[in-house]
Amino acid sequence: MIGYPEAPKAWWLTRGMARISGVNLARAVLDGWLQRGELEHLVARCAACSAGRDCEAWLATSGRADAMPDFCPNKPGIEALSD
Repeated sequence: MIGYPEAPKAWWLTRGMARISGVNLARAVLDGWLQRGELEHLVARCAACSAGRDCEAWLATSGRADAMPDFCPNKPGIEALSD
């Protein structure tokens, strides 16, 4: 199981944003589409982001959105995995 006990909230938010794009981050690592270090970078970027509350609110109301919000610093990296 891939997870980040040192940054559980950032892992949850990163994983939630990825799901919006149809990306399963753990599966991407296991299948070799994403390196573990790259995933760690995504989680660290999320942890350093100042839009955590906006992110939580957006995820709580997004349902099945068509795209990630523009304020997410991980948007380009995650959406690149959905192609």
